[in-house]
Amino acid sequence: MPQSNEMSPRAAWGLMLAAAAILMITMGARLTTGLFISPINTSTGLGIVSISFALAIGQFVWGLAQPVFGVMADKIGSAKVIILGALLLAGGTALTPFMSSQWGLLLSMGLLTAAGAGAGSFSILIGAATQTLPPQRRPFAAGFINAGGSFGQFIFAPLMQAIINSAGWVAAMFTMAATTLLTIPLAWPLRRRAPATPSPAAIAVAEISLGAQVKLALRDRSYWCLHAGFFTCGFHIAFLVTHLPGEVALCSLSASVSATALALIGLFNIVGSLGVGALGARYRMKYLLFGIYASRAALIGIYLLAPKTAWTFYLFAASLGLTWLATVPPTAGIVGKLFGTRYLATLFGLTLLSHQIGGFFGAWLGGLAISRLGNYNWMWYADIVLALAAALVNLPIREARVGHLATT
Repeated sequence: MPQSNEMSPRAAWGLMLAAAAILMITMGARLTTGLFISPINTSTGLGIVSISFALAIGQFVWGLAQPVFGVMADKIGSAKVIILGALLLAGGTALTPFMSSQWGLLLSMGLLTAAGAGAGSFSILIGAATQTLPPQRRPFAAGFINAGGSFGQFIFAPLMQAIINSAGWVAAMFTMAATTLLTIPLAWPLRRRAPATPSPAAIAVAEISLGAQVKLALRDRSYWCLHAGFFTCGFHIAFLVTHLPGEVALCSLSASVSATALALIGLFNIVGSLGVGALGARYRMKYLLFGIYASRAALIGIYLLAPKTAWTFYLFAASLGLTWLATVPPTAGIVGKLFGTRYLATLFGLTLLSHQIGGFFGAWLGGLAISRLGNYNWMWYADIVLALAAALVNLPIREARVGHLATT
């Protein structure tokens, strides 16, 4: 890997734009799955609980794929991992319309598409960028790449809903499958470069292995605090992505309201991601995380008290969008501060696994709640409590370097 000061501004922008575009596609595919629940249920008769469980497994697999593909990226390069992920994501999406059983959905949506999206997600893309860019550009780069995922949600949610309305959900799935293959040429700027002459810092990196770095991280309290906060983030996002269309339907509003709300979340998170990325270069990231999680608890409380109109959902979505995936840049930034960037794809990937364990429960318990209680009230209450807990657990984090470090 060349030294960061050898990368030209043009090359740096090319890398960031490519990474943001890849995340736009992979997250656009993932964050619009809730739009397909009702059409799949109507077509297969499997029931909301069964479909929600398949999507919950997908949340977990997406998280599990992060550290696995992170290790692969740290060893063989990000571009090869992204290409493999594109094939898995496209294949799983294209297979979904042919699945009429829960086991079939578990294979297509729960395993293949989730693993494929994981190979082109945050840990791989942010890890590739931060290993190459100078330290002063990393917070902005993380926010910029993260904004790509939000833009994908903004674009894909209304597009998929329009195709579902006009041509059916099967045509929407095939369109999504074809689109995901665009990540293959986009992976070119992220290919592994020939290493430059080793610097003293690079030589020091060779003294610690990936396994030793992971063991060091798992003994650090601050690292576990990040995991705890990210668990709540995953619970919150997976619940909303999977069940916001159901919540809208309970309020006797049309499917277009949920598609617009999901798009607004993505649009406003572009602002949130870029803003947090810029603030991360000036303020302590743990305080940014505290503010993000605390604001979510407040916003959900306001939503529960508000009349359930289309504009309530739009305003709720826009407000949530400012914090939606804005947790990613400061979380990745703290991991990089604590342990360096050499193994960031793996270490940040492990925090994303905790994120998606929370995502599993958010998607699955939401399905159980609507099936057994007929509403999502207790899920909202749980979300408030978890968000407050996540805000508090970030305060003890120590943003100092720990032990043997990878290169910065």
